[in-house]
Amino acid sequence: MKIYQKENVFDATMKRIKFAFDNFDNIYVSFSGGKDSGLLLNMVLDYKRKHNIKKKIGVFHQDFESQYQLTTEYVTKMFDDNIDDIEPYWVCLPMGSRCAVSNFQMYWYPWDDKKKDLWVREMPNRPYIINMENNPIDTYKYKMAQEDLYMAFGKWFAKTHAGTTICMVGIRADESINRFRAYANTRKTLMKDSQWTTKMGENFYNAYPLYDWTTKDVWVANGKMGYEYNRIYDLFYRAGLSINQMRVSSPYHENAKESLNLYRVLEPSTWIKVVSRVNGANFAAIYGSTKIMGVGKITLPKGHTWRSYVKFLLATLPEGIRRNYINKFKTSIRFWWKKGGVVCEEAIKELEKCNYKVRNNGKSCYHTLKDRMVFLGTPDNTDDIKSTIDIPSWKRMAVCILRNDHLCKYMGFSQTKKQTMRERELIEKYKSL
Repeated sequence: MKIYQKENVFDATMKRIKFAFDNFDNIYVSFSGGKDSGLLLNMVLDYKRKHNIKKKIGVFHQDFESQYQLTTEYVTKMFDDNIDDIEPYWVCLPMGSRCAVSNFQMYWYPWDDKKKDLWVREMPNRPYIINMENNPIDTYKYKMAQEDLYMAFGKWFAKTHAGTTICMVGIRADESINRFRAYANTRKTLMKDSQWTTKMGENFYNAYPLYDWTTKDVWVANGKMGYEYNRIYDLFYRAGLSINQMRVSSPYHENAKESLNLYRVLEPSTWIKVVSRVNGANFAAIYGSTKIMGVGKITLPKGHTWRSYVKFLLATLPEGIRRNYINKFKTSIRFWWKKGGVVCEEAIKELEKCNYKVRNNGKSCYHTLKDRMVFLGTPDNTDDIKSTIDIPSWKRMAVCILRNDHLCKYMGFSQTKKQTMRERELIEKYKSL
């Protein structure tokens, strides 16, 4: 297990959990049913019992309906076995979840009360299930985005519990750049200078006690402590996946679609319902790891340039989806043509050597003094530039479409506040369709 400042990460995290109990009146754990949140919940319960803390901790599970049966069994066991120590909040409300298996819908809606006949699972049957028939969360809005529901629950929980509240989140900084930012953000408000905390609202904080763990650390801790875990990971192992490839998330999410076909192998009965639930899921399961969906080496169809291929792909899309891509592509083109992007010195040398039409637009003033390079026209492809992938091209646009990458993350986009507001408007507009 990794050593953190002369102690291992397990001991360091137990100190963080102690900090949370010492400084907050209310604690709840965001529990997805995956390995990280499961470990965190076990550690918090472990600390609570060892120190004879009587007050219950909240446990929030945001149920995405379409999941492995073993995940449901694990979540059920964790709730039932620990019911004397927890306030249970198992949320099965309709919410907008991003869909990366279809070019015809950007979102799908777990627990859509208008499509009960398509549900992958029956509504869980426990007294603590929160659904449309008994929902007490007054900050919830019908079919709101999943990220907004997560925040809405936190605000509601903090509002209905006197004093200060902290939500313990089982994310690790080494999993993605966005998760690293949640920890490393220097502009956020902290609780007593603890970098692993983030103020989310009045008297309400998030905490990331596992931020410095590795995947290996998680399994070492589970093994040494004998903690209960989701047995789907055993099946992942038998299927030949490495510990870094194992993910428990929505099968239609951009980070899970390439492993969608595992449902057919591991849980055939669930598989049938999963591929029927969302348009395009079966196609993504078959071709999700191939060049048809932008994975691996992509070849250009005969008779096309990458620019003409992008136009062809756009013409096959519904109007709303097509307009989304066009707006993203126009934004990228304007940026690289007028302002310019920062690239490394080696890439600049390669651009000049390969006679790309570029000019230097001066030093960047944003966290770096590197040069900004403006492109005098968008290259068809930049395959001959080996030092970076951050160069604009029509090929990168084509890959976004093939991958159903509606946010165009492959081109370096992230969701802005304006785009988030527009997303909410679209969800509201089309939620009844």
